[in-house]
Amino acid sequence: MCIDNILYGKLKLLQPELGPRVNMDTVLLASWVKLRAGKFKFIELGSAAGAISLLLALRFNLPFHITGIEIQPDLNNLANQNLILNNLQNKANFICGDLRDKNLLQTEYYDGVVANPPYESLARGRASKDITAAIARQDLTANINDIASAANRLLKSKGRFFAVFNSQRTASFINALLKNNLTPKRIKFIYPRRNEISKIFLIECVKHGGEGLIIEPPLIVLDDNNNYTPELLSAYKI
Repeated sequence: MCIDNILYGKLKLLQPELGPRVNMDTVLLASWVKLRAGKFKFIELGSAAGAISLLLALRFNLPFHITGIEIQPDLNNLANQNLILNNLQNKANFICGDLRDKNLLQTEYYDGVVANPPYESLARGRASKDITAAIARQDLTANINDIASAANRLLKSKGRFFAVFNSQRTASFINALLKNNLTPKRIKFIYPRRNEISKIFLIECVKHGGEGLIIEPPLIVLDDNNNYTPELLSAYKI
């Protein structure tokens, strides 16, 4: 167990030595979420130690509120400790449960759903020996169809779904979203360096949304001098 300072110390986070930890993808997803007027009830699917939910709680003022759901009790306990550590109890809460459980949460209640799903399927490699790490990396407990189905079930009509995912699986991810009434409206691809292939992408969808997709300009992580680009650094600002 360790405690880390995130966003230059704005957030303190207890994290496991093994398993899901805050990385660039976490911060980019938190910065990608847009809050519309009067749309303030959010849920995070697979909240781990609570980083994304707490980053959003820092970004947005009341009456914004986000609930994180996590299947692993140890990680959910960490999330609740982090909630108290950062004094954000009025803007977030965490529950332990399975996002596939249709009786766990109120349906068609949330304005926004956020998810950082496991990037790999079991078919694409051997699972980690550490179960916490394996669940974070591969779809042992919930695959992309489960995530999309849960988002569809929990969102109000015209509610928004925000996610970060593996660029190599873009087609599979979008297929799962469309099957669950989630229409992609914004996509941004992230590239390690100029002239390299994209590793991850950010996406925003609308439940029961109409046609009209914006492919945003790419985000380059490192410039030609191996320095972080201004756009990447801007994601680390609240």
